[in-house]
Amino acid sequence: MINIKTKNEIEIMVNGGKILADTLFTVLKEIKPGVSELEIDALAEKLIREKGGEPGFKKVPGYHHATCISTNDVVVHGIPTGYQFNQGDVVGVDCGVYYKGFHTDMAETIRVKIQNSKVKSEDNVDKFLKVGKEALEAGISQATLGNHVGDISKAIQDIVEGQNGYSVVRTLVGHGVGRQLHEDPEVPGFLSDPVVKTPLLKEGMVIAVEAIYNMGKDEVVYSGGDDWTIKTKDQSLSGLFERTLVITKSGPRILTK
Repeated sequence: MINIKTKNEIEIMVNGGKILADTLFTVLKEIKPGVSELEIDALAEKLIREKGGEPGFKKVPGYHHATCISTNDVVVHGIPTGYQFNQGDVVGVDCGVYYKGFHTDMAETIRVKIQNSKVKSEDNVDKFLKVGKEALEAGISQATLGNHVGDISKAIQDIVEGQNGYSVVRTLVGHGVGRQLHEDPEVPGFLSDPVVKTPLLKEGMVIAVEAIYNMGKDEVVYSGGDDWTIKTKDQSLSGLFERTLVITKSGPRILTK
């Protein structure tokens, strides 16, 4: 069942989304060589609570952190550890905020660089991350009244796979979000059914659009024996970009901006 949010509920989610976006973009700036995943996680929780929210991921049964940190070949659900970042690492931070009864969810992937280092020409890793951002933006642009979830899926897949030859992960998808962290509908980053057979986008729907993709093949495996961490099967790099948005008459309104 797809839950349509009221205006009051959406405004609560706007405030929660601001807490989340402010937190995530602050912690991303602190990801530097020598800083650990656990330090970033602790900072995220501190900021969320200081801003009046709660770590949404801690409400997931069995999960005990404010973030999932996915480094290099980790795709999603990476449990923060004492690992200290190195120059060149590809780091995805997924974070959620629970505020006045509602969740918001977002993620961003960056590359660790030394401060004040000279700018170098774009390489294949920089291009890989740039494509993820472009795919997310393309998906969001299709989140309009009267379109279908499949329009979002196709836009993401066309850029990741059709134009650049990377792989959208098939076993992980975007989702509705609200009183629960994961709600209907599923929002895949790939198209498996005709667009018109996917859910219709209606005013008041709140969804988390995600580009989850690998530099190599799309297959993923559980790793580390913790029942959470998912890595690429071929050990290629992975990227994750996600925003929570609401469908409105005037277009998609990003709540985690």
